[in-house]
Amino acid sequence: MLGYWELVASAVLYAAGIVAQSTAARRAEHRRGADLGLIARLAADRLYLAGFTAQVGGFVLAFLARGSLPLYLVQAGSASAIGLATLFGVLVLGWRVTSVEIGVLVLLAVGMVLLGGAAAPSTARGLTPTMVAALVGVLVLTALLGLRAGRPNAVVSAAVPAGIAFAVVAVAGRALAGGDLTSLPWQPLAWVLVLAAVLGQALLAGALQRGSATSAVATMDAVSMLIASVVGMVAMGDRIAEGRQWWVVTGLGLVVVGVLALGRTPQAAPEPVKEAV
Repeated sequence: MLGYWELVASAVLYAAGIVAQSTAARRAEHRRGADLGLIARLAADRLYLAGFTAQVGGFVLAFLARGSLPLYLVQAGSASAIGLATLFGVLVLGWRVTSVEIGVLVLLAVGMVLLGGAAAPSTARGLTPTMVAALVGVLVLTALLGLRAGRPNAVVSAAVPAGIAFAVVAVAGRALAGGDLTSLPWQPLAWVLVLAAVLGQALLAGALQRGSATSAVATMDAVSMLIASVVGMVAMGDRIAEGRQWWVVTGLGLVVVGVLALGRTPQAAPEPVKEAV
C-alpha cells in the first residue's frame, strides 16, 4: 500500500514541477539551434529551481514506488501528472490547449489506465553488466539525437529523446529500488541513472521552450512509459494480472497511436506566461 501512496504523491510533485518549469522556460531568452546554454540560464531563475526541486521530490518518490510496483504502473502514474499540470495551468495561469491536444491526451489517458489496471506488484530482477552497458549506449545515442532536435517548433522531436532518457531512468531505478539503498553511490547503475536524469532534464527544458507544454510532456511521458513497460516485462520480470494481458496490449497500442497523433498535430500558440510577482 505504501508504494501506491508514494506514486500518488510523486504525480502531484511532478505536476507542480511541470507548471513551474514550463513557465520559466518560456520566459527565458530563446536562441536558434541546439541551445546548450539554456540550462545554465534557467539555473538562475528561482521559479525554474522551484520546479526542479518539485521534480526531484517526484523522482525520489517514484524511485521508491518502483521497489514494489511494476514499471508500467509507476510510469502510468507519473504520466498522470500532465493532467494535473494542465488543469492547474488552465485554471490558474490561463494556459490554452487545443481541442486536438485534449483529444490526444484522453487517448493517452485511456492507454495509461489500462496499463495501470493490469498491474501486479512484483520485485524486479537485477540488470546484468551487458544490460548496463547497453543502457549507456542508449544514452549516448539519445544525446546525439537531442542535438538534432534544436530547430524551432520541433516539440515532438525534442520530447522524444527526453522520453528515451527518462525510460533509462525508470529501468535503472526499477533495478536499484529493491536493493540496498545505502550502497547506491558505489553502484555503476546508479550513476547511469543520474546521467540519464540530467540528460532528460536538459532535453525536456528545450522541448518546453519550443512549443506547447502539454504536447511536449505528454509525448515525453508516452515514449518513456512505452519503452520502460516493454523492458520491464521482457527483461525485469514485471508481472501482469491474471487474464488482463490484453489490457497491456491495448494500452501500449493506444500510447503509440497517441504519440503518432501528437507528431502530426500542428502546435498550438504558446501558453501565455505570467511573470512571478
